[in-house]
Amino acid sequence: MKAGIAIALIALLAQAASAGQTHLGPNEACESSKLFEAHSVIAWAIPSDPRAFFYSSGMAIDADGAFRAYHPNQVLGLDSLNHAGHRGNWWALVTDNYKTNGHPVVQGSSDPAPGYYVSTTSLFDNDNPNLKDPHRYVDALKIPYIVLPPEGFLHAKLGDFASVANLQNGHLSPAIVADESAPGLKFGEGSMALADALSIDSNPRYGGKDRGVAYVIYAGSGNGKPRTIEDIAANSQRLFEAWGGMQKLSACLAAHGKDRAKGMQIR
Repeated sequence: MKAGIAIALIALLAQAASAGQTHLGPNEACESSKLFEAHSVIAWAIPSDPRAFFYSSGMAIDADGAFRAYHPNQVLGLDSLNHAGHRGNWWALVTDNYKTNGHPVVQGSSDPAPGYYVSTTSLFDNDNPNLKDPHRYVDALKIPYIVLPPEGFLHAKLGDFASVANLQNGHLSPAIVADESAPGLKFGEGSMALADALSIDSNPRYGGKDRGVAYVIYAGSGNGKPRTIEDIAANSQRLFEAWGGMQKLSACLAAHGKDRAKGMQIR
């Protein structure tokens, strides 16, 4: 499944990239101003069309929305159960009273992962009225998505598109804003599928990256709904090239003392 997703993303993005790119002049600097700060990571506003902001940080791995994200038996879930909450405050699970203080709902025999909890994401399919349906949420194993802190949602919204670059290897991936940070987590988080696309260890328990990941968020670009991989890839690539592409990202990183982006490899 992961190989199929990667191949689809490569094909879609390569086709979009071949349609043309926008480049900065060799001496053009990145105009930006501080937009907000969360956990010592600064997001910079960039006057551009499309409207965007960017930040550079590491990447924590999010399993939320995956059918096997969490299990009553800690060793069976993709991630540790404490990342979904705790008794009296289950922020990433569906509960029997649909409130954080309820008891987590376990998937039944007709669900995709019987015995596992129903894991949620902040972005969900509003056309699906069944809150206990695991398919209602954005699957971290299939969809490349990013997570923003509460401060980020003063400037972007769920369903907006993004581009994410691994500055160490130059890999670039499209993404969608699909979740809000859990309490205490650092600013810089992405789904398992996003980590795979960037060749970052995607294990939610011990994977991720401490630094060297750049995120560009296109504020107001989405429709507030989950999207297919094909939609995410096509829209993110179009927006990235209209914004200025990898050359602009490199200029903005350099302007703020961050690592320059290497030559882009579309994943």
